[in-house]
Amino acid sequence: MVQKAKILLVDDRPENLLALEAILSALDQTLVRASSGEEALKALLTDDFAVILLDVQMPGMDGFETAAHIKRRERTRDIPIIFLTAINHGPHHTFRGYAAGAVDYISKPFDPWVLRAKVSVFVELYMKNCQLREQAALLRLQLEGGGKTALGSAKEPAGLLAELSARLAAVEEQAEALSKQLDDDSADAAAVATAAHLERKLTGLRRALDALEPGTGSGAPSVPSQN
Repeated sequence: MVQKAKILLVDDRPENLLALEAILSALDQTLVRASSGEEALKALLTDDFAVILLDVQMPGMDGFETAAHIKRRERTRDIPIIFLTAINHGPHHTFRGYAAGAVDYISKPFDPWVLRAKVSVFVELYMKNCQLREQAALLRLQLEGGGKTALGSAKEPAGLLAELSARLAAVEEQAEALSKQLDDDSADAAAVATAAHLERKLTGLRRALDALEPGTGSGAPSVPSQN
């Protein structure tokens, strides 16, 4: 069963949160509400999110201040933030949003189709990263457990290597398709950079796995970092 990604929606107006839920419900992911910056930061303490939709104008802690706190935390600093605002004070206001760490800055009223498409890209990237971490965990089991599976049952190394290779190949194929989609759609630079980073990690994992094949030399290869 594939675990759904979580999307954090931050807005002090309930009607805006309801509208966002209506737009993003078609993605069939888990939508989490937060009615303030403080509430959003609390949610981020316990859950992992694929992307954050953050309203700029909020009483108390506004969107810029909330984003600054998110980017200061090691656990959350890499989560993409899409700013939503009902006002537009020109290029300076937009620049402030990007300076705060946003990957996009959208003015209301926005096109629901465009917003949903942008969010879906970051959800896909998040899911691919989750799959990559799973493959790395399986590879570590092979390196550290002497050919035992996560369930603890004995398994021939060659068979486990073949299983790992097949799983990794599936993720590689999906990542390649996503990269082509980003190129075709002229996607945001942040999304393209994230996809490129994912491909680099996949390449490192593939090299480590290939090094385990018989006849490729002795010694256990290092598993690429997932940071």
